Amino acid sequence: MPALISRMGKRLRRLIERPASIELTRYEALLPAVGELEPDVEKLTDAELTERTAKLREHPQFGDDELVELCALGREAARRALGERTFDVQLLGTLGLLAGHVVQMETGEGKTMAGALAAAGYALQGKRVHVISVNDYLARRDAEWMGPLYRLLGVSANWVEPALTREERRAAYAAEVTYGAVSEIGFDVLRDRLVTRPEDVVQPEPEVAIVDEADSVLVDEARVPLVMAGSVDAAVADVEVANVVRRLRLGLHYETDSDGRNAWLTSAGASVVEKALGGIDLYGDSGSDRLAAVNVALHAHALLTRDVDYLVRDGKVQLINASRGRVAELQRWPDGLQAAVEAKEQLPATDRGEILDSITVQALLARYPQVAGMTGTAVAVAEQLREFYRLEVAVIPPNKPNVREDQPDRIFASPSQKLRAIQAEIRSVHETGRPILVGTQDVAESEELAEKLAKVDLPCVVLNARNDAEEAAIIAEAGTYGAVTVSTQMAGRGTDIRLGGADGKDRERVAELGGLHVIGTARYPSSRLDGQLRGRSGRQGDPGSAVFFASLNDELVLAHAPDVPEGIEADDETGEISDPAAQRQINHAQRVAEGVHLEVHRNTWRYTRLIEHQRRELLDHRSKLLRSELAAETLEKASADRYAELAEALEKDTLVQVCREIMLYHLDELWSDHLAFLTDVRESIHLRALARETPLDEFHRTAIPAFHKIIPEVEERSVKTLDDAEISSDGINLAASGVRRPTSTWTYLVHDNPFDSDFEQTLKQVRSLMRRKKD
Repeated sequence: MPALISRMGKRLRRLIERPASIELTRYEALLPAVGELEPDVEKLTDAELTERTAKLREHPQFGDDELVELCALGREAARRALGERTFDVQLLGTLGLLAGHVVQMETGEGKTMAGALAAAGYALQGKRVHVISVNDYLARRDAEWMGPLYRLLGVSANWVEPALTREERRAAYAAEVTYGAVSEIGFDVLRDRLVTRPEDVVQPEPEVAIVDEADSVLVDEARVPLVMAGSVDAAVADVEVANVVRRLRLGLHYETDSDGRNAWLTSAGASVVEKALGGIDLYGDSGSDRLAAVNVALHAHALLTRDVDYLVRDGKVQLINASRGRVAELQRWPDGLQAAVEAKEQLPATDRGEILDSITVQALLARYPQVAGMTGTAVAVAEQLREFYRLEVAVIPPNKPNVREDQPDRIFASPSQKLRAIQAEIRSVHETGRPILVGTQDVAESEELAEKLAKVDLPCVVLNARNDAEEAAIIAEAGTYGAVTVSTQMAGRGTDIRLGGADGKDRERVAELGGLHVIGTARYPSSRLDGQLRGRSGRQGDPGSAVFFASLNDELVLAHAPDVPEGIEADDETGEISDPAAQRQINHAQRVAEGVHLEVHRNTWRYTRLIEHQRRELLDHRSKLLRSELAAETLEKASADRYAELAEALEKDTLVQVCREIMLYHLDELWSDHLAFLTDVRESIHLRALARETPLDEFHRTAIPAFHKIIPEVEERSVKTLDDAEISSDGINLAASGVRRPTSTWTYLVHDNPFDSDFEQTLKQVRSLMRRKKD
């Protein structure tokens, strides 16, 4: 009876402290057996340890005995290969990953090791494993760091990164465990969908995915699909329009909505633009061809900010990935907007492109029969992980209790008063010698704060999208005595901050002073990001503290909860607010922001679910064309005389490949056209709501018949191409027949929200026009 009461009490405590998480009792029960095996395993030579691990390959499914054996051998291999003995909680994390859960482990608790042992466990069961991270740096770092561990366990491991050739990628994916950034693995999937020879495919069929920083990848990144585009020709920006729009002023010539997603001309702004462009009527026949250019130039001018949304570096516009605080390599906005931003910055326009294919992170992960993940903040998104990925959260207790002091938010009436208080806080803490980490919202804020600190003799190190290549060294030294580090987006940086610096020589000195002090310059749009910044302090039971500064005029509040209750008073001298209502308002704004992001995710999935179903159906057909003689058989049947003529002039293998390339070209082209068509449909589908029709249902009614026309149209176009193809002594000239592949590819940054589209901007333009007529 007492044991039953104890178990019930433990379960109740888990539900209260860690809602939406699963029980770990079954896995905790295995840990004593792992400890009992430890003395025997320590006596093994390296060769014997590898040989004993190899025996686990005889079991395609692991039971409790195999799990215990894996943990014991993995712990000893880590001690020998890396000089680190894994804690029981790390082994608990490994077991949670092997059970297919998202494990929540606090910063500094050893997620990388737990993930590596789990990856080895899956590999020993004969499964290919992809360890998916948020960026290329972490993928390579973890693969190299864990390499000796894998070798001792007899498991092959490798990584993929942008610089690799096709052959090197194929070799990396041939390993039992492959590390890679989510974008890199996703784009390899998209590139494989464009190949015309079976031997050019680099990725084998996926089996297991272990997702590092799972909340960032599965939730934050899920709102931005991976989009592959191909070069068509040089883009042309309307420089005249860009010069006109550059002179417009907010509030007078144009307005923006509260969340900064849309901008539209006022009647005064439209008059200025029309006059500057030669007296045209933007909303009439004489100006209709310039309206799109004005809209996109206004978007670039009003909604995209240099050093926040993008950098200008090496004469190029480079996008910043907001969720990571890093430059988004080989990524750009859709054509018109990219050219408009380049015109705004007076740079030459880059190539125009066409979208070839796309995939959401959700669809990418759905390809894997088994998925698991690890992060420091999973409970906050447990419901989303269950809803979108059917994943459960397992909360792993820390190895040592967390003693970090999380101070209450300090709230101010205005951003300028808040900034002065932050400077004062940095000065007072710095004078004690404690290291300080300041988390800012974007590049511009980090550099502004660094300049202000330099003016008052408080030098700091800045980590943002401009210098993310040096991030590991910067973060590693952030715990040094007297260090001040200013960073954008600490989420996913992936490097622990050790007290006393990378070598830890001043650890005791810094610990006695109180450890690392974390300062947030504003609350993030997600409580998870707040938690990830706080979690940089207090790792492994270290002392530390964290405090967030906020203002009732921060972007978060203005965008999501601008109606601040009356009667909130600030201190006349400092502007600080102690009224609890101010804290409630900021918390409310954050909850609204989280709700908006969740709805974007839901809406994205509602619309892309059908597209993904169509894509899978088409890919099955494409795979048959790629890996068999189906294309040749189809064209021989449809155009027997022409096929016979070509069969006399060409070797059979050459003719089969020609037919394959023709049909694959038209299949890919029509799929690209279908995606563009569906985008147009989504941008106007909400008109159906005015007729009391359900937009999603109407989207399906439009999309399904259009999809069923693709394969017949592929055959029809292919026959025409075959009939018109030029034949020379060198064979068939496909390029002259219009069968040309893009010369280069890149990715688009697309915020795929069906309820925030160009159509909404058009409605606002119409409203502006109606206001002009009334005036």
